[in-house]
Amino acid sequence: MFDVKQIQAAINMIAAEKKLPKEKLVEVIEAALRTAYKKDYGNKDEDVNVHFDLESGELEISVEKTVVKTVENPDLEISFDDLGDDAEWFNEGDVIEIDVTDEVLGQDGDVFGRIASQAARQVIIQKIGDSEKEKIFELFSGKEGEVINMRVDLVEGGKVVFDYNGNQVVLPKSEQISRDSYTPDQRFYLYVAEVTHAEWSAPKVILSRKRPELVPAIFAEYVPEIAEWVVDIERVARHPGVKTKLLVSSSYEEIDPAGTLIGQKWLRVKSVMEELSGEKIDIIPNSSDVREVIKRSLTPAEVISVEINEEEDMATVFIPEGERARAVGRSGVNVNLASELTGYKISIEEVEVEKPQEESEESEASEPSE
Repeated sequence: MFDVKQIQAAINMIAAEKKLPKEKLVEVIEAALRTAYKKDYGNKDEDVNVHFDLESGELEISVEKTVVKTVENPDLEISFDDLGDDAEWFNEGDVIEIDVTDEVLGQDGDVFGRIASQAARQVIIQKIGDSEKEKIFELFSGKEGEVINMRVDLVEGGKVVFDYNGNQVVLPKSEQISRDSYTPDQRFYLYVAEVTHAEWSAPKVILSRKRPELVPAIFAEYVPEIAEWVVDIERVARHPGVKTKLLVSSSYEEIDPAGTLIGQKWLRVKSVMEELSGEKIDIIPNSSDVREVIKRSLTPAEVISVEINEEEDMATVFIPEGERARAVGRSGVNVNLASELTGYKISIEEVEVEKPQEESEESEASEPSE
C-alpha cells in the first residue's frame, strides 16, 4: 500500500536536516505522485491534480477533463452520456475534476506505491536541490560584490562546505586557490561573485576565493578610508594565490594612498595577506606620469627608464643587467600583472650600467701591483 507514515517521516527528517520548509517538501511529493500517475495510469498531456495532507495523511488524486458531446480523446475529454445524471449541471467546454483516488489506491495500491517511490526518487532529488538553491539565493540576495567571513563546516575531497547563518554553502573547486588550507572551523573571507535568478534557469550563487575583486573587498574591511572614499583602489591585477597588484589614488593631496593601505608597521597589508594565506601584494600609487606608474608596477625590480609607444600601447622598460628575473618574476607573473594593471604591453631590456668614477678608482687602487 501507499505508506503514508513513511512519507511523513521522510518529510520531517529532510525538513530538519536540510532546513527546508515542510510545505516545499509536500509539493515535491505531490509532483512525484503526479509523475507516477501519468506514467502508468494516464499520459503526459493529462492534467492531474494531487493533494497530500501531511498532518492527516490523506491523499487525493484527480484528473481534469473537458465536457464534450463526442469524445475524441478519452484521456482529456468526457461526454454528457458518461456524466449520467450529473450531465444537466454542465455545459459543453466545462472542465471538471474526476476523483481517481480509490481507483488507484484501492485495487492497485501496492503497485502504485512502488511506482510512486521510483518516480519520486529523481523528482525529490531535483526538487530538493532546487529548493536549496532558492533558499541560498534568498540568503545572498543583495550581497553581490560583498565579502562575507564564513566558517568551514565540512571538507570532503575537493568539496568545501561553509556555514552561513546555519546554512550550508559550497565553495566550488573552480573558485578555490591552492594556497588555502581548508579545515573545519577555520574562517575565510569569501567574495560573493554572482547572485542571479533568471526566469529560464535555477537560482545561482557563486562564491569565490579566486576573483580579483576579493582583494580590495578585504582591504575595505581593514581600511576605513576606503569606505569613506578618502582612498580609491582604481585597478586590480591578480594571479590568485601568488601575487596581486593594486593601483591606488586619493583626491586629497595630503593623503598617501599606498601608505594608507600599507598601514603603520605594515599592519594593514600584512593582515590582508594573512587573510589570503600569504599571497603577496604590491600597492602602486597612481600618477599622471604613466612612465612612473609602469616603473613602480614592476617592483621589486630596479628600473632605469621607460619609453612609451602610445599608438601601440607598448612600453619598453630598461633595467640594469641582472634585474630581469626580479622584473619578470617566476613564470612571468610580475611583468604580466604589471602589464594588466597599466594597460601596456611591457618589453624588458637590460642595459649595462657604468660604475661611478669614484668606485672605479677605488677598485683600481685596491688591485695588487705586479
